[in-house]
Amino acid sequence: MLDNLTKRLAKVVKTMRGEARLTESNTAEMLREVRMALLEADVALPAVREFIVKVKEKALGEEVISSLSPGQALVGVVQRELASLMGADLGPTASELNFATQPPAIILMAGLQGVGKTTTVGKLAKFLRENYKKKVLTVSADVYRPAAIAQLQSVTEQVGADFFPTQSSDKPVDIAFAALDFAKKHHHDVLIIDTAGRLGVDEAMMQEIASIHAAVKPIETLFVVDAMIGQDAVNSARAFHDALPLTGIVLTKLDGDSRGGAALSVRHITGVPIKFAGVSEKMDGLEAFDATRMANRVLGMGDILALVAEAQKNIDVAAAQDLANKMKGGGKFDLNDFKAQIAQMKNMGSLSGIIEKLPAQMQQAANGANLGQAEKQVRRMEGMINSMTPIERAKPDLIKASRKRRIANGAGVQIQEVNRMLAQFEQMQSMMKKLKGGGMMKMMRSMKGMMPGR
Repeated sequence: MLDNLTKRLAKVVKTMRGEARLTESNTAEMLREVRMALLEADVALPAVREFIVKVKEKALGEEVISSLSPGQALVGVVQRELASLMGADLGPTASELNFATQPPAIILMAGLQGVGKTTTVGKLAKFLRENYKKKVLTVSADVYRPAAIAQLQSVTEQVGADFFPTQSSDKPVDIAFAALDFAKKHHHDVLIIDTAGRLGVDEAMMQEIASIHAAVKPIETLFVVDAMIGQDAVNSARAFHDALPLTGIVLTKLDGDSRGGAALSVRHITGVPIKFAGVSEKMDGLEAFDATRMANRVLGMGDILALVAEAQKNIDVAAAQDLANKMKGGGKFDLNDFKAQIAQMKNMGSLSGIIEKLPAQMQQAANGANLGQAEKQVRRMEGMINSMTPIERAKPDLIKASRKRRIANGAGVQIQEVNRMLAQFEQMQSMMKKLKGGGMMKMMRSMKGMMPGR
């Protein structure tokens, strides 16, 4: 997201390295770079103007004028203002959902057609079930789009929530009332109502969703917007903001957008917090939005907290502990363990997704790598291990020439690839040996000696 801004700010820090302090002239040069980057990222002009004024005001203030590193100090000001623009100024709890009501808490989803609203309902249901232990019911009030009701039923069943069936001949307000009655009788904590979208904003659409809102009085009204549609997001945000008392924004397809201006524009236009961001097509690809952490990612500072959270969510702690106990007890790291480590890594998501959460310096180190090729290679390694017999996986020393040929044929690869995979396995096995006894400190010391500049 906002890749261009990241690159331009890195350039600013470089060019200002020799400056003794911040001045009107060197600050103006930096602000010109930031302004161009924001406009190229499709951030609305009013938001850009306001942002630049605030940064200039703070940058020339006492807080950074005596800094020994003006370029970095300036980036610090940009980071704070960027976080503020994305909602950090609203407070740490502003992006949380409000459940302070008599159950069920009703969440009304609004937005244009094609922004991923229905899929987001499924993702949100999963998020609420797993993170808040809520009993969730979903319902579709979209009686216009073919298969809209069936699509919501499918994603709801996929995430293990409850679905209230409706017909395309029903009226949207009647659907909302019936679902609410059902939710009350069956003790649901949350009711999520998916509404109809259009290809563009029209009066009939706005009247309909306003009627549903007036009928069921939702505690949360979330505007779902595609992060990739740029300036169109501003127009639709303004229309929905005028028609409904929005309480939050959900940005979808954030993973596919290198510009990301919608994140800043929509928040600026509506004045309501961004509550969630869709970061992948998977049903668990919905993250609670954190403005400060997102600003860090935009500025190349990475998002290590998100990476840790991803690891906690996806890594099998029990399996990791079993492997640790096995190594501690003198057991040998085998190909079953190697395959399990590959599976754990895949659970963390794509390599590109992991790398983009790292600080810029680490990202630069991976710049020359073909991540698509690396992910393909991981899948091929898995295929090779799957082509082995259980005894070969448990006792890799048995794998000689004839067995290698059979494994290569079974996995559809060349025998050289089998040799490469076994060499990588042996490196991992060697590293695991060092973890036994006091080897951890030795390994850390040897890794330290390999660091640049040592």
